[in-house]
Parts: sequence; C-alpha cells; structure tokens
Amino acid sequence: MNTGRPVPAGRPVPASPRVQVDPPGLEPPRCDTAVIGCGNLLRGDDGVGPILIRRLAEAGVPAGVRLVDGGTAGMDTAFAMRGARRVVIVDAARTGAAPGTVYRVPAAELTDLPLYLPHPHAVRWDQALAFGRWLLGDDYPADVTVYLVEAGGLEPGVDLTPPVRRAMERMQKLILADLSDQHSEEDTHD
Repeated sequence: MNTGRPVPAGRPVPASPRVQVDPPGLEPPRCDTAVIGCGNLLRGDDGVGPILIRRLAEAGVPAGVRLVDGGTAGMDTAFAMRGARRVVIVDAARTGAAPGTVYRVPAAELTDLPLYLPHPHAVRWDQALAFGRWLLGDDYPADVTVYLVEAGGLEPGVDLTPPVRRAMERMQKLILADLSDQHSEEDTHD
C-alpha cells in the first residue's frame, strides 16, 4: 500500500484517497453484521473473543451475520470489516476493574481514534478501527460496537476465569438477542 510518501514512525498517517483493496471487479463479501472476536486462545481470559465466536457459531446466528475469529492479528480486523454494514468486536481488556466487567463502547464514542500503527504485527482493535476507517473510506461500516471484558488472568495455557466465562455467557445472550432484533427489523422494512 504505497501512498507515495513515507510516514515517519510515531506519527499519524494522513488521510488518503480511496485505496483499492481488492482486484478490480472483485467485491468483498457483503453481510449485514460481522462479529469479530479478538484475542489469544492460549492466554487465559485473552481468548474470550475467539471463544465467543465459536459459541455463537454453535448456537447459530441469523442469515447475513458473518462470524470472524480475529485472533491476535489486529490488522486482519480492519480487513474483516469490509463488506459489513455493521460490526461488533469482542476483546479482553485490562483497566483495573473487577474481572468480568463488561464495557460496551458504541460507535459514536469511536469517531476520533488516531491512526497510529507502531508495528503492523502489534495492532490493537482501536488501531485496527482507525486503520479500517482510513482504508475503507466511504465503505467503512455505518455502525461499530465494541464489547470489552475485563480480564482476570492472562497466563499461558489456562482456561477462562469464572468471572470472564460468566461475562462471556451474558454477552453471547446480548449479542444473539441484538442480532435477532436487527434481523426482525430488517424483515419489516423490506
């Protein structure tokens, strides 16, 4: 992705005209909603996002919903948003709150994320959103919501802690209800 000018390290990347991501004539797959679970399955509570994606797949989601295991490749999160009208991201967080605390961050609060990519292999979800906004331009999803779960333990090789497992189960119900409501609303507007 060469914009013609190198960007000094540590500085935001300037706005760019629409970047051609796909070969001409090849469009990304369209969907109503993409649910993206971010995190590392091998590090305890950090795996909450990908584990939730697996649980949603087992439970079944409405037509038009794409489930994406975003893993630890934050850059892939930006590409996974392509073609989606709406995006839901789930990840673990460390803010100092009680383990299992759930934060729901609506798109309106995510409008001024700076595009700063210190290292392309260490991109967080917020940096991926800023990169996605820059990369996708007018095709950036109209609605983005982020669910963050306060992690209790991030030790390698352990399972989710009980508070994070309970939080994930609550989030699964919330997301499935939201997806079902969204699907019902679209049926009445068709």
